[in-house]
Amino acid sequence: MSEAAPKAGQLTFVAPRRAKPQRHLADLTMAERRAAVAELGEKPFRADQLSRHYFSKLTASPEEMTDLPAASREKLSQLLPPLLTTVREITCDGGTTRKTLWKLFDGSLVESVMMRYPDRTTMCVSSQAGCGMNCPFCATGQAGLTRNMSTAEIVEQVVAGQRALAKGDLPGGPGRVNNIVFMGMGEPMANYKAVIGAVHRMVDPSPEGLGISARGVTVSTVGLVPAIEKLSNEGLPVTLAVSLHAPDDELRDTLVPINTRWKVAEVLAAAWDYAAKTKRRVSIEYALIKDINDQEWRADLLGKLLKGKLVHVNLIPLNPTPGSKWTASRPEDERAFVRRLEFHGVPVTVRDTRGSEIDGACGQLAAANP
Repeated sequence: MSEAAPKAGQLTFVAPRRAKPQRHLADLTMAERRAAVAELGEKPFRADQLSRHYFSKLTASPEEMTDLPAASREKLSQLLPPLLTTVREITCDGGTTRKTLWKLFDGSLVESVMMRYPDRTTMCVSSQAGCGMNCPFCATGQAGLTRNMSTAEIVEQVVAGQRALAKGDLPGGPGRVNNIVFMGMGEPMANYKAVIGAVHRMVDPSPEGLGISARGVTVSTVGLVPAIEKLSNEGLPVTLAVSLHAPDDELRDTLVPINTRWKVAEVLAAAWDYAAKTKRRVSIEYALIKDINDQEWRADLLGKLLKGKLVHVNLIPLNPTPGSKWTASRPEDERAFVRRLEFHGVPVTVRDTRGSEIDGACGQLAAANP
C-alpha cells in the first residue's frame, strides 16, 4: 500500500528506515513505565523504584539496585538495555572540555561534548546520527543523515555526563549538568517526537526525569517552521535557538538550503510567536564567515529585522572543518558586525570557540572513527 501524500506544511524529513534500538526506560512516560513493568509480571510500583535508580541515583545496572529482589532485577534489566558504547574520549582545556564518540547499537556513530565552567556545566547533545540539512559550512551537514536517534539514546548522553560529573571525572570535583544544548549532530526539529520526549526526561522531576531546569535547555533549528509552531504549544519553557546565518534569502538559500522552503521572514515570524507565547528570549545563531556573510550592510539588515524583539544574537566565528573553502571572519570585520548590531539596540555576544582544537565546537562534529 502506498503512503498518503504529505499535507501542505507537513514535515517530511524522514530518516532511512532501520532497525530500532531496544525499548528503554527513558523512552517511556511514567504511566508507560508502569505498564511495561506490569507486562514483565512485576508490581507497577517497581517502575517508580527503577526510575529513581536511573534518573536520581544514576545507577548503571540493575545488579546495583540491591533494594530490589534479585528475580525482579533480572526481569527489569530488560528496560535498561545498553544503548551507547564509548569509542573514544578527547579532552582539552585542562580536561574541562570533553568530546565523546559513541557507537549506537547498529554501528551508527554520534558525538556529544561536555564543557565545564566555574559556575556551570553544559552538555551539547546529538539528536540524529548525521544530519540531512546539508549546510555547506557544517561538517555534520556534509556527512548526510544516517538515522534519527531514539529518545533514550539522546537522554543517555546526558545521563552518562551526569555519572561522570558525580564521580568527579572532570576537574573541579563532583558536580551536575546544568545546561543542555541540542547543538550536536542533527537537526532536532526533524526528529521532533524523540527530542520532545528527551526534553521531558531531562526536565521532569525525579523519579520521572533528571529534574534539570527547562530554562537551562536550548533546542536549536535551522528553521523548520511547522515544528517551531508546534514547540510553541508544548508548554516547555526551553530556549529556542534559530540558526539563521544570513539575514537575506539570496544568501541563506545557499548557506541553509532549507531556506528555499521556509524563508527568513517565515522563520522569524515563527520565532517571534514562540517568544510571545513562552516569554522566552529567542537566540539567533550566526556563524561569521569571511567575506560571505560578515559585511556591515548585512549586520544592518539583521539589526533591522531583530530590533525591538525578545532576542539575543550569538555570533559564532566559523570553526574550521576539513576541506572547507571558508574560514572565520577577520577580527576587524567581526568587531564592526558587533558594533552595527549594538547600534540597532540588539543584544549580541561573540561565542567562545571552546573545543575547536578537538573538533568539538559548533559545526565540527563529524563522528569520525579513528
